Amino acid sequence: MSVCLSLKKIASSPLKAPASFASASPTAKEPFRDACGIAAVGRDAQQVPRLLDENGVGWNTIGCCCWQHDYPYVPKAEFRIAYTDEAFLVHYRASELTVRAKYGADDGKVWTDSCMEMFLSPCPEDGSYYNLECNCIGTVLLGYHDADGNKSRAAYDVTAGIGRWASLGRSPFAERETEGPWEVALIVPFACYWRHAFRPEAGTQMRGNFYKCGDELRTPHFLSWAPIEWERPNFHLPQFFGQLRCQ
Repeated sequence: MSVCLSLKKIASSPLKAPASFASASPTAKEPFRDACGIAAVGRDAQQVPRLLDENGVGWNTIGCCCWQHDYPYVPKAEFRIAYTDEAFLVHYRASELTVRAKYGADDGKVWTDSCMEMFLSPCPEDGSYYNLECNCIGTVLLGYHDADGNKSRAAYDVTAGIGRWASLGRSPFAERETEGPWEVALIVPFACYWRHAFRPEAGTQMRGNFYKCGDELRTPHFLSWAPIEWERPNFHLPQFFGQLRCQ
């Protein structure tokens, strides 16, 4: 069963960061410039939820429990996404029994923490895709996979350009009972998709899927937005990606 999502384009000017903004890196003091030398959109990701609210961008449920026999637990998880001239705006929200953020540095095993993910094929015809994985404190991992099975990870100067805000803060912590829903907002510059000259516009069609997981939590779970027909948990199956269309 194929699912489809329309992405609304919204003005990016409200996202320009103030002089002192919440940085993706605790040591960064200057506005990020991406690998192409182009000034990235503002990284004040805390503004993303408000901006999506104001533009009527709705929530989408990550609720397909495709391996219910072995992993029956289904936490509440949802996402919403829009785009600007320079970046994707992503907002995650989840409620689960426990929450963990062991990894505080990018490119770690964030999928073992309380994690939400966006897998995207910006050019479906070439068979490649990117996996952007994010734990509940905004630590990310970004990878690239081509049609032949070759894969690589994004360099730090690429992931450092992703603006993040997390309702639980940015400091790692051990697994604990949840006191309420947690949220993460991301500003993902198109330059982060470093293997493509990628700038979506109205009419652009992509493919992708969104996930909620927590491989090492007390109650592991593996949920998806678009259903996956596979015998064991596996998110790296682009043949099951849903359709994403830019308005």
